[in-house]
Amino acid sequence: MNAQARIETEDSWSVAGRTFRSRLIVGTGKYKDFEQNAAAVEASGAEIVTVAVRRVNISDPKAPMLTDFIDPKKITYLPNTAGCFTAEDAIRTLRLAREAGGWDLVKLEVLGEARTLYPNMVETIRATEVLAREGFKPMVYCTDDPIAAKQLEDAGAVAVMPLGAPIGSGLGLQNRVTIRLIVEGTKLPVLVDAGVGTASDAAVAMELGCTGVLMNTAIAEAKDPVLMARAMKASVEAGRMAYLAGRMGRRMYADPSSPLAGLI
Repeated sequence: MNAQARIETEDSWSVAGRTFRSRLIVGTGKYKDFEQNAAAVEASGAEIVTVAVRRVNISDPKAPMLTDFIDPKKITYLPNTAGCFTAEDAIRTLRLAREAGGWDLVKLEVLGEARTLYPNMVETIRATEVLAREGFKPMVYCTDDPIAAKQLEDAGAVAVMPLGAPIGSGLGLQNRVTIRLIVEGTKLPVLVDAGVGTASDAAVAMELGCTGVLMNTAIAEAKDPVLMARAMKASVEAGRMAYLAGRMGRRMYADPSSPLAGLI
């Protein structure tokens, strides 16, 4: 079996005792309809989708449901606290999610303000501590700060999810140095969450040694979301292979591919 085939079949990752092969997690917002969302998920090869608990339809049984299009028996649903600005709101939201669907593996995000959608790390760490004590397995959206990532690990997070750039911005990874420091400084899975705009951004995250990448807008707002989902799948796989292969060293000056000595 060649190296690529081995990576595709054997290179898995685990979080909270669950193992996955795909290192791409996709969201379920901003698509024109559930059908397009489901097609993009299939094209991406993702095994986990995030679902905003506060936006789930629970009142109109006649309206279409996401579960009608994306089978929760085949795809792991990751409830998230999008739209929560305090620890209390986030904790309450995830308690409701557990009551409704039995979920304990969850994505926690506690935002600091509506303009930047940056995480409030004081509230985030506080919520992580409470949720971990209550038996939740929180994967946590955080700043690209290696100290904060370590504090989350100590607080009971099962994965840290530093932003690459502001949510929905599509700017790509703005701080490669700090993302790399997070990877080196924690034993937890590290998944870049927010800021990816195109395939090369996802590849960069994986080349830095990240466990995976989470994205929503980059796929949902593409002119062809299904094609972009395929591109993201390929870029995550390529970035992972490049990381495992080990890039060449950087040099300040040229180094000829062919020796210059002994030329006629």
